[in-house]
Amino acid sequence: MSEPIRVVLADDHAVVRKGIRDFIEEAGDIVVVAEAADGDAALEAIRSERPDVAVLDIQMPHRTGIEVTRAVRDERLPVGVLVLTAYDDDPYVQAVLEAGANGYVLKNASSEEIVQAVHTVYEGQMALDPSIASKIVARWMSAGQAPPQPPEPRPSPREMDVLRLVARGMTNKAIAAQLKISERTVQGHIASLFSKLGVNSRTEAVVHAAQLGWVSLNE
Repeated sequence: MSEPIRVVLADDHAVVRKGIRDFIEEAGDIVVVAEAADGDAALEAIRSERPDVAVLDIQMPHRTGIEVTRAVRDERLPVGVLVLTAYDDDPYVQAVLEAGANGYVLKNASSEEIVQAVHTVYEGQMALDPSIASKIVARWMSAGQAPPQPPEPRPSPREMDVLRLVARGMTNKAIAAQLKISERTVQGHIASLFSKLGVNSRTEAVVHAAQLGWVSLNE
């Protein structure tokens, strides 16, 4: 990567911000270009810095991370939004995803998982904590919702290989390396999966595939 991933980091606790900044910048290809201690400052920093990724807490003064996310999407600002929070309650998860966030990761995730989530969001993909994905599937199933019937035939064996690795949160580059195929080929398989499952995102693909019993979120 020729240029580092530019990040705006927002959390109302200075110690937490420092900890997150230290370990994501240790990755070597991520730089925090601005910090914010409240939602208003976070939105202003996003507007002025135009980062690649905004890493936001949910509970902040003035504006929550959810409200900042909605504003970013309403203003069509070209930034990926990763919500990094201690809250895994269903209402928060639903509100964050409906607001248009690209990722939802818990603060108890490892530093490697959080760095990976920043990379995943930067690449235009959805980064979803495995426990959050499991909760979404469990909630839908407990509500008695029938698994969505895909409009197209079942994926091919190679597409299933890709789907399983997507369910594990792997990036296109990592999937390509694992399967010894090109990233372009991976992208083609994912596009085919989206069509066959009738979805528009990696998260929807994983959730629907889990409902159908095609993949396990605990692999």
